[in-house]
Amino acid sequence: MKKIGKVKRLFTALVACIMIFGMVGVTGCNSSSSSKNDGKTITIWATGSDNVRQIYEKLVEDFNENSEYAGQYTAKLQFMLSGTGTQSLSDMLASAYKAKQKDTDYDLVDLSGDDLSKVISQIGEDAFVKLDDSKIPNAEGVSAESTIATDYVQPYRGTTVVLAYDSEKVTNPPKTWDELTQWIKDNPGRFAYNAPGTGGAGDSFARTAVYNYLPDEAMTSDDTKWEDQWDEGFDYLKELNEDMYTSGGSIVYPNKNQGTLDLLNQGEIDMCPNWADMVLSQKAEGTLKDTIKITQIEPALTGSLQSLAIPKFGSNEKGAYAFIDYMLSDEAQEIMVQDMAAIPLVNTDNINMKGFEEIKNLDVSKFRIMSIGDLSTDFNQRWDSEIGASK
Repeated sequence: MKKIGKVKRLFTALVACIMIFGMVGVTGCNSSSSSKNDGKTITIWATGSDNVRQIYEKLVEDFNENSEYAGQYTAKLQFMLSGTGTQSLSDMLASAYKAKQKDTDYDLVDLSGDDLSKVISQIGEDAFVKLDDSKIPNAEGVSAESTIATDYVQPYRGTTVVLAYDSEKVTNPPKTWDELTQWIKDNPGRFAYNAPGTGGAGDSFARTAVYNYLPDEAMTSDDTKWEDQWDEGFDYLKELNEDMYTSGGSIVYPNKNQGTLDLLNQGEIDMCPNWADMVLSQKAEGTLKDTIKITQIEPALTGSLQSLAIPKFGSNEKGAYAFIDYMLSDEAQEIMVQDMAAIPLVNTDNINMKGFEEIKNLDVSKFRIMSIGDLSTDFNQRWDSEIGASK
């Protein structure tokens, strides 16, 4: 009986380990708890869509085989596809910190936007290493700064939502938000944005529309007091509702960023908000018409600076610094430009920009960064009930 009980306990522990493995995609049952590091291995944690995973795999391979740090360090990737699993990366980091874990494999983490705001609000800046610029030589020419935890995170690429339009049909695209509003009213049914919560482009359009009525400080705050000031912006969105794209006599808010881009490519609409990198990469692939172009308006739609941070509870700070420095090298920046149309944060003189020349017109210093943490959930719920449900 004792032997059976021992086997049963062992089986239960094994099942628990497998369940944890399935949830977070780690390499072992306790990979994010205390572990020994050989001083060479750097574990990078990142999250996002599958195209981000593919880029990271290529960057990790290049770091390990071709960079100035090849042979000195070996990078390993732990990637969490967005929208999967029971915990977000920010939640996992917060849990590890609150549990007072040390020497974990959270050597370097990739955070931006709401995730960055959320983890800072949960555990504060002091959970991360205050970065020493002297250990990141390639950051010398980078002027872009995060609006949150500025001294604790290093931006390495930019992206922003822009207006994508068919230049055959729109010969004089809007330059300001007021001009865009008038264009939508003058061209009913020819504009669409995807439902917030299904993709960042729709999130950006709806949030920017609302936050244009609020002080700048609100755009990087998760204070619930701002919810009381959303009314004017939501009234604006309701006013636009009747001029949105329709199908079968009903207003349609497409699903995901790709939904609006497909409508634009098919000629169903003439303009939509979308990610600059998404539009440009699909043009380079030949899946979007050559007549589709991008432009930014004033006040701008929101963008994002993707940033890297070193948790204090990781186990290879020196290696983490090396990977950050690599990500700001011309070689890494060119990979990101050519493979995902990322907006480089370094001087582009030594980067092959062929096919992505439009990126040069996007000034990172003028990006409007929005990071409202958990308020995004309340925002999307209100949009669903007041805008989405009224279609």
